[in-house]
Amino acid sequence: MAERSMKTASHSHKYTNRLAAEHSPYLLQHAHNPVDWYPWGEEAFSESRKRDVPIFLSIGYSTCHWCHVMEVESFENEGVAKLLNDWFVSIKVDREERPDVDKVYMTYVQALYGGGGWPLSVFLSPDLKPLMGGTYFPPDDKYGRPGFKTVLRKVKDAWENKRDVLVKSGAFAIEQLSEALSATASSNKLADGIPQQALHLCAEQLAGNYDPEYGGFGSAPKFPRPVEIQLMLYHYKKLEESGKSGEANEVLKMVAFSLQCMARGGVHDHIGGGFHRYSVDECWHVPHFEKMLYDQGQLANAYLDVFSITKDVFYSCVSRDILDYLRRDMIGPEGEIFSAEDADSAESEDAARKKEGAFYIWTSKEVEDVIGEHASLFKDHYYIKPSGNCDLSRMSDPHNEFKGKNVLIERNCASAMASKLGMPVEKYLDILGTCRRKLFDVRLNRPRPHLDDKVIVSWNGLAISSFARASKILKSEAEGTKFRFPVVGCDPKEYMEVAEKAASFIRKWLYDEQTRRLRHSFRNGPSKAPGFLDDYAFLISGLLDIYEFGGNTNWLVWAIELQDTQAWTLYPDELFLDKEGGGYFNTPGEDPSVLLRVKEDHDGAEPSGNSVSVINLVRLTSMVAGSWFERHRRNAEHLLAVFETRLKDMAMAVPLMCCGADMFSVPSRKQVVLVGHKSSVEFEDMLAAAHAQYDPNRTVIHIDPTETEQMEFWEAMNSNIALMAKNNFAPDKVVALVCQNFTCSSPVTDSTSLKALLCLKPSSA
Repeated sequence: MAERSMKTASHSHKYTNRLAAEHSPYLLQHAHNPVDWYPWGEEAFSESRKRDVPIFLSIGYSTCHWCHVMEVESFENEGVAKLLNDWFVSIKVDREERPDVDKVYMTYVQALYGGGGWPLSVFLSPDLKPLMGGTYFPPDDKYGRPGFKTVLRKVKDAWENKRDVLVKSGAFAIEQLSEALSATASSNKLADGIPQQALHLCAEQLAGNYDPEYGGFGSAPKFPRPVEIQLMLYHYKKLEESGKSGEANEVLKMVAFSLQCMARGGVHDHIGGGFHRYSVDECWHVPHFEKMLYDQGQLANAYLDVFSITKDVFYSCVSRDILDYLRRDMIGPEGEIFSAEDADSAESEDAARKKEGAFYIWTSKEVEDVIGEHASLFKDHYYIKPSGNCDLSRMSDPHNEFKGKNVLIERNCASAMASKLGMPVEKYLDILGTCRRKLFDVRLNRPRPHLDDKVIVSWNGLAISSFARASKILKSEAEGTKFRFPVVGCDPKEYMEVAEKAASFIRKWLYDEQTRRLRHSFRNGPSKAPGFLDDYAFLISGLLDIYEFGGNTNWLVWAIELQDTQAWTLYPDELFLDKEGGGYFNTPGEDPSVLLRVKEDHDGAEPSGNSVSVINLVRLTSMVAGSWFERHRRNAEHLLAVFETRLKDMAMAVPLMCCGADMFSVPSRKQVVLVGHKSSVEFEDMLAAAHAQYDPNRTVIHIDPTETEQMEFWEAMNSNIALMAKNNFAPDKVVALVCQNFTCSSPVTDSTSLKALLCLKPSSA
């Protein structure tokens, strides 16, 4: 495997290309290649037309390991660069900055070749139609596969001698993909029974893929894919509510065991917190070491959900571990949350090359030197060996890259290890925490992996959600719960401050109050790219969580603004909604260089914008009444009808949409209405009680009738809520009502009574 060359700002560069003027960290990484790179844009397109040569399009992102490998092997090679410069116009795209461009050509490569990934390497005609493509190419022919130089020669030859065939096939491919990916509904609503069937089918398929030995729902390489956890937990709740507690517990065991295995494996950074991208083996041991913000936000929520069901602080501590990692390492001066950390780093300050995982792995001697007297205990606990420990699977380290190195993994439970040593388990855990802190302090002196400090709205939305939810769910932790490094153990309300700061940054820098439109990302200023469907959907979801978990009504107002459609301005529904065919496109459709508008439905490493949108609409329509309710309820119903075939035939590809479809079909969503002064301790306690139990079909509304702005909002958007607030306000108390099926419980005024009320089964409530 190639190692990545080190680049420093002070180094004098032999080459500098147009990417030096860009803001994207990924593009800047390539600014001093001998390849004459262009950013995506008209300058490159017109150069291709003028020279009458094809475009070579390379798409990746700054923390992508194989992107670095291809740079070292090919783009830093002067011979390869000469071929590219002589025969092509070369364009670099950061997929995180332009997911719309990436989606077009990734879809093409996946459709034609059956797989995809990054770096994405595609050859285009001057009018941007794809000619051929692939992912990573080694520089030279090997193992019967063509090398990059061979591919360049073949494309040049085909362009000169078979151009008509190439261009026609590219145009045909785009036409076919456009037709396939802009699905429309034949009806305005789903057929009866589809939501329940899809939920059951998806849960059944996931259970069939469950790994009872190591957890997770699939084989190596193992990706967390939190949407699978969300589906299984939703299924668990539905089974429990229908009296099938035995089946429900089996589902919960699968989820809980999977999360335990992930947290104890090497895919979890035991020293610094947070999770790496995925595990290369089946036992969650040796990871691909990059850390992505979208994983952290979703995984924190998964652990919070299981904690809210089990009240086991193992899960709450893992969620804290993730959130504390983000607070420490990934948050900017104005509260913005950065995108990712690289897999690769230097082994020492003077190293010429970067290596994957160098920042995170340890030799046995390093551990002994740092920890001292407790080294033996720590090494036994984390399976650390002089020969290295990447030997649990033949897939863990097939090329012996980590020989003599150790990736920390917990293979035995702490209580058993403590008992073996005749030591109280609390003392044993204290020692582990102290040792982790020592290793963390030493690790701070190592060269850090590259930080991609780009701020992406959609990924911030996912993280905002987890910080907001943690602020109340973690108040259910038992009094006296002890936290150990890298968990900080802060007051949960601090997490709400993080969520609100991140949302405020987006509103300040990436939202236009006049047009009410978002920009996609920020680095040294807002990006040129507009906000995409995921940016709106994920941010709306995060804003709803800020409001429901205690934030001011202005966050709810903004969420409604982002979701709404009005004739006098462009709102996301206007930008993305297919009013005739139903569902949402992923792009506004205003950039002629983006050849496809896709209605994305696949819930992968990130959920799809359509899946999140339908859940947002269910949540919003449980708060807002009148014509707004009717219009958006129809939009949600029409959206689901677009994806009826997927829900019926390929449910496992759309787990979050399965949840959304079932949520939409629930006859009456449970509403918890809290009335009282928000600044009181009692209000905080009641809000924590409202969120203490896992229930994805619950909406929490809180209102202080003494606040004129709040009352005006509710009188305009849902007069019933305003009336309930007026009729139930008590100056010295916080009053809670639980409403469902057009009836409300008797008011309760203490958190214990509210918890008891929310624990009742639907029939008895």
